[in-house]
Amino acid sequence: MGLIQNILAVIVVLGLLVTFHEFGHFWVARRCGVKVLRFSVGFGKPLWSRVDRQGTEYAIAAIPLGGYVKMLDEREAPVPEDQLDQAFNRKTVWQRIAIVAAGPIANFLLAIVAYWALFVAGTTVVSPMVGSVAPNSPAAEAGLTHGDEIVAIQGDEIRSWEELNLKLVSIIGFSGGLEIDARSEGANDPRRYVLPVTDYLVRQDPPQPLQTLGITPWQPEFPAILGQVVSGEAAEQAGLMAGDRMVAINGEPVDDWMDFVNIVRGNPNETLELTYEREGERATVDLTPGRNSLDTGVEIGYIGAGAEQVEWPAAFQREIRYGPVEAVGHALSRTGEMTLLTVDAIRKMLVGLISPSNLSGPITIAQVSGDSARAGMEAFIGFLAYLSISLGVLNLLPIPVLDGGHLLYYFMEIVRGRPVSEKTQAVGLRIGLAMVGTLMLMALYFDLMRLW
Repeated sequence: MGLIQNILAVIVVLGLLVTFHEFGHFWVARRCGVKVLRFSVGFGKPLWSRVDRQGTEYAIAAIPLGGYVKMLDEREAPVPEDQLDQAFNRKTVWQRIAIVAAGPIANFLLAIVAYWALFVAGTTVVSPMVGSVAPNSPAAEAGLTHGDEIVAIQGDEIRSWEELNLKLVSIIGFSGGLEIDARSEGANDPRRYVLPVTDYLVRQDPPQPLQTLGITPWQPEFPAILGQVVSGEAAEQAGLMAGDRMVAINGEPVDDWMDFVNIVRGNPNETLELTYEREGERATVDLTPGRNSLDTGVEIGYIGAGAEQVEWPAAFQREIRYGPVEAVGHALSRTGEMTLLTVDAIRKMLVGLISPSNLSGPITIAQVSGDSARAGMEAFIGFLAYLSISLGVLNLLPIPVLDGGHLLYYFMEIVRGRPVSEKTQAVGLRIGLAMVGTLMLMALYFDLMRLW
């Protein structure tokens, strides 16, 4: 069931993103007087199509991993004399720039709309409260303690763990004193702590912003009750169901969820005698955790089960909600921040600060899409917005075959006063295809490594 949900979620996500991206090209092309021959969502053989009065074929194709807009162009096929004024290649360079740039711009607009909807509907976040501090860590050296609420990092206001993690990821490679403003329990005013860090998060795979500082988030006590059971994994095979309370393992009482997790993780492929409680009755089963390998090489046990959700205390929750007009500014700001973060992440990957293994391909996107869909509409829309921004940024990279590569040629045309030669564009196309193909293969390889 989880696999089916992942597939459906990624189809919905990619379908929306591709449709908006291609519609951007389509809409501006029509406004510039270009005849659009086909608007296709997906590649391959059309599953459905129709033609409008202007001769544009709208199609949904069998492979839902992209799409395209095909325009009238003399470089691709002969154009009738009476339609030459509708050919893409006959338009001014600024019109061609507008048409090509419209796709990525549509992705950014989609993200703005998504964030606006989230801000208007309101979202509840958990305040970043420190649970524990690891001994001899940067946080311990600075003096952070249990119960401190983090309110700012490097002078920027922080209201949630999401904002905190995004801020920490944005400073990968930082060396020096990391300034964290935190309010102690019962205090009115925050105090500034300076955490000593060197080459922060450089080449970590994956980056661990909080663990590196020695901070563990505060969370309420989670009872050892199963909230979900993954089909086909060890928990289901043992007959466990959502709602079961874990009582004891090998005769030793289970205190809470983390106690249960630690025992499971520490016993891969070892049969455990598990006592559980269901509807007031206790039973005992043999549970054999599977084996998972972390990126560090450490092997841990895994049973395919998650904890039952626990309500957070109201004192630790914050509601972020804005009026329709005010939300516009915040949506623009959030989109800008995420765009800059994405661009900076690409730069840091190129200079070696971020490991290339953090590249994500279709498998990871499918997993995250499914997880966000199961987590609720709020998480799904947030992921959709971020992925739309990522698609927009990637398409603007100056690589031939991408929108950014075409824009590069057009700006060169403006500077030179004449178009880039067809021969040069053909060579660039082959180089671009090789680069994009290599990136896709790398992303797929790292996806498979995460699974194994």
